[in-house]
Amino acid sequence: MSTPRKKIKQPDLLNREIAWLSFNDRVLQEADDSDVPLIERFKFLGIFSSNLDEFFRVRVATNKRLLNLKRKSVEAMSKVDIEKLLQQIHKVVIDQQKKFDDIYHKLLDDLKAKHIFFINEKQLNIAQTIEVKEYFYSQIEPVIFPLILDKSREFPFLRDNTIYLAVKMTNTKTKDIKYALIAVPTKVVSRFYVLPIHEENTYVMFVDDVIRISLNDIFSAFDYDKFEAYTIKLTRDAELELESDVSQNILEKVRNSLKQRKKGIPVRFIYDESMPADMLKFINGKLQIGKDGLIPGQRYHNFRDFIKFPLIGEPSLRSKPLEPVYIPELDSAKSLFEAISKRDYMLSHPYQPFNYVVRMLREAAIDPQVFAIKITLYRVAENSNIINSLINAVKNGKKVFVMMELKARFDEEHNIYWSNKLKEEGASVSFGIPNMKVHTKMCLIYRREGHAVTHYAHIGTGNYNGETAKSYCDHSIFTRNKKITSELVRVFNLIENYKSKHYNFKHLLVAPINMKTRFIEMINREIKNKKAGKPAFIILKMNSLVDPEIIEKLYDAGRQGVKIDLIVRGICCLVPGEAGLSENIRAISIVDKFLEHARVYIFGNAGNEEMFLGSADLMTRNLENRIEICFPVLDPRVKTELRMMINIQLKDNMKARIINRDFDNDYVPESVPRIRSQVEFYDYLKTRYE
Repeated sequence: MSTPRKKIKQPDLLNREIAWLSFNDRVLQEADDSDVPLIERFKFLGIFSSNLDEFFRVRVATNKRLLNLKRKSVEAMSKVDIEKLLQQIHKVVIDQQKKFDDIYHKLLDDLKAKHIFFINEKQLNIAQTIEVKEYFYSQIEPVIFPLILDKSREFPFLRDNTIYLAVKMTNTKTKDIKYALIAVPTKVVSRFYVLPIHEENTYVMFVDDVIRISLNDIFSAFDYDKFEAYTIKLTRDAELELESDVSQNILEKVRNSLKQRKKGIPVRFIYDESMPADMLKFINGKLQIGKDGLIPGQRYHNFRDFIKFPLIGEPSLRSKPLEPVYIPELDSAKSLFEAISKRDYMLSHPYQPFNYVVRMLREAAIDPQVFAIKITLYRVAENSNIINSLINAVKNGKKVFVMMELKARFDEEHNIYWSNKLKEEGASVSFGIPNMKVHTKMCLIYRREGHAVTHYAHIGTGNYNGETAKSYCDHSIFTRNKKITSELVRVFNLIENYKSKHYNFKHLLVAPINMKTRFIEMINREIKNKKAGKPAFIILKMNSLVDPEIIEKLYDAGRQGVKIDLIVRGICCLVPGEAGLSENIRAISIVDKFLEHARVYIFGNAGNEEMFLGSADLMTRNLENRIEICFPVLDPRVKTELRMMINIQLKDNMKARIINRDFDNDYVPESVPRIRSQVEFYDYLKTRYE
């Protein structure tokens, strides 16, 4: 008996903001996992904190802007009750903060068992006090600049996501009180000060406490004898306002908007909950933060600094470095072009070296048969071998075209710097398309072979960034298959002349041209195959699943009996596993040592599986407002490798969590054998290539 179809006018969706907070809760679970090496657990606290900062800077700020627009308008701006949503976010964040604090204190106890102690200024012995004071005078005092606060004076501007010590000075005899602020200089000195090892014990201090112990020295010119310091942090709206002034080019607009971002509207104020009420009232009276933006915390903030936890303790406290899996055929080839001319190759980072990509560009830079290179750059490393290789190509007489996306959030200044560097060296640099990001990751090399031009391509799911490639799980492909490369030529033409949108793509899915339409067509094809009794299934792996049309179509396919497996690391707005709606849809999220960043889309196609890799998540912004590419996997050996990875992830019963309406984040029930997909896939690659 078939399940009756549930009629819905609008797809049943989970709220994207709460779904994102649920993802960050999965990150927090890693910090609470005793199987994770102890120092790595502190790093997950740092990742959780960093993620939450960005969430407030972007998503909460966006909702507050919408709320202001709604209040100024007679008509409702959204069906969502934004005020209630902000209240719900506030509640979830407070609950997660309590969980965070419990985990943090538990980890501190675990450190003590390993003879590592976090101590504050009140726990120092005489010798340690002398040591810390010397460090303060030599390293910190020269780079701190206290600000005296006054009721009659304008409150100092607080920088986004900078921690400050709010200082209360008291003359205990006269009861006179004065307030001051000190920015903690973590961009200049490490957040942590490691004292010399004493009797096999290691002692660590937050630099905040190094300043605290020196307050009487800092304010010695004042007649106060009691000093208290409480950590505060302000988070500001990070959205760039790109003005529509036609006389400005995109570079000028981004530069001007970056200046505005630094003065963005405050959206969150975190404070030490032990701060005296009079002090909190004074500061918030100046800042005017609403109740939903006030977040009480503990003594320390900016735990994202734990991502750079000091290198202390025995090696077992940290994860073992990953030995890269090399590809013998590429290593033994005289040139990568020679190897790629025979077949496609897939790289899986961080398991395999990013240096293969750098090698391809280095070879292209000196190869006399190569005459041009085109590449899209979204986020690049601080010391980028990709950029250096492109500059070398220019110096060797190659034509180099770089599409540098200036609107890559929080990398804008970085990308402006590299754009200028490339232009100075003679590369042709484009800043993309107005009101649209170029998010695709592709490189095309033009090479003369005989009397023809052959195109060699590198195209993938991740950025051209050698640093993030060490911790982000991504896939990319080397190919010279004309089905792909001929259409990549058209994509670059599209980027260089977006006004002319008349491009046909048979093999590539290109947003916003045909990607969404093709995805819907392929889902419809699975429905048709299921009705015809043919093999029908869908497997989708991505970072986020948000787009309502795609979700509604997946619901439709599931109701028709198509088996759907989803692997969604972050936001999932689809409700899986509910009778009459999605009982044929299973959704999991894998959070582990490495960040799952790849997008993989597989369709059963009546037994002739179609596989796609790409840069796009199934979000409306990616499908309709960005230049994105998903490309077919055509080489049989690459398809086998990619399918094995997906099969392993679908069986993960150690790091996979079940996605559901209640955001429980329960782990997939353990069974035998225990499968941790990142470890299993790494072992598979080692066996395959070694």
